[in-house]
Amino acid sequence: MNTLFDPKKHPHRRYNPLLNEWILVSPQRADRPWQGQKEKVTEENRPVHDPDCYLCSGNTRANGTQNPLYTGSYVFNNDFGALLNTEIDFSGEHSGFFTLLPERGINRVVCFSEDHSLTLPEMSLEQIKNVVEVWQEQFNELGALEYINYVQIFENKGSIMGCSNPHPHGQIWAQSSIPTMVQKTQDQLKFYFEKHKRTLLEDYLEQEIKAGERIVTENEYFTALVPFWASWPYEIMIVSRQKRENIAGFSEEEKESFAEIIRNVTTRYDNLFETSFPYSAGIHQSPTDGSPHPEWHFHMHFYPPLLRNAEIKKFMVGYEMLAEPQRDITPEQSAEILRNLPAIHYKKK
Repeated sequence: MNTLFDPKKHPHRRYNPLLNEWILVSPQRADRPWQGQKEKVTEENRPVHDPDCYLCSGNTRANGTQNPLYTGSYVFNNDFGALLNTEIDFSGEHSGFFTLLPERGINRVVCFSEDHSLTLPEMSLEQIKNVVEVWQEQFNELGALEYINYVQIFENKGSIMGCSNPHPHGQIWAQSSIPTMVQKTQDQLKFYFEKHKRTLLEDYLEQEIKAGERIVTENEYFTALVPFWASWPYEIMIVSRQKRENIAGFSEEEKESFAEIIRNVTTRYDNLFETSFPYSAGIHQSPTDGSPHPEWHFHMHFYPPLLRNAEIKKFMVGYEMLAEPQRDITPEQSAEILRNLPAIHYKKK
């Protein structure tokens, strides 16, 4: 006699339509005795201004450049960027096993605030809206350059995510090629749009709102949810409720609404284990290659590594690196936990 399948108890695979990939979900593994390697997540009281911080207002950076006495957001070209804004005369091989092509681009750092002690959930709505406005301005400026075809906006928060400086900041990498993950997403979005004449995320969001079980929070213009195919334990995706190809089209109301939901999501993260919650987050939006992209629908990913408490981290190793992503706690369980958390920061109670 066959056992009746229960997605809360039995291993199964889920399909990710954004990447045309699968993820293995193993809810029964939550009962295993070993709960994961403990990581040291340090949380310390930081000063408003750190004289040794190269991102703080008025301080000198490693290359000798002095930051202005800025307030609010401050943007500068990364002194040690992964890309160079240099035209290269190249006549090498474009095919075969040893294919390479020069890549041109610009790396920028976005300081979210002059206050060294803050993180996004601790900033005011107006301060976060200012960050959103800077993202919009940078997207428009960099995307207008003829040789820039994609603008990737992202933030790494926390030392266990490789962030070397706790000052509130993110990065922007603008480059001549469309990056691999973005290209895979675009291929999937385009295939769906050509078939259905609607964006994939329009239809997906409609179904998620009907189901309700993976919604974490929402407002007039945005919905935050744990994707059905989420890889990370408490992964969240923010999706615009109205179709927007990119951040350039955001109205004043949408920018404020986006800031509001970012603060809501990041506050819930901090409240989950009552610690400054680490993550990598970034915006996915249409390329700036001059072509129309009706298939694109603005969204933002949050990939946090913490698993069961502030010391236990999810690692993508072994099977995940060699086969496909895998998770234990189901997306529905994660969404319920996050949904039931307060959106008022635990430090401010």
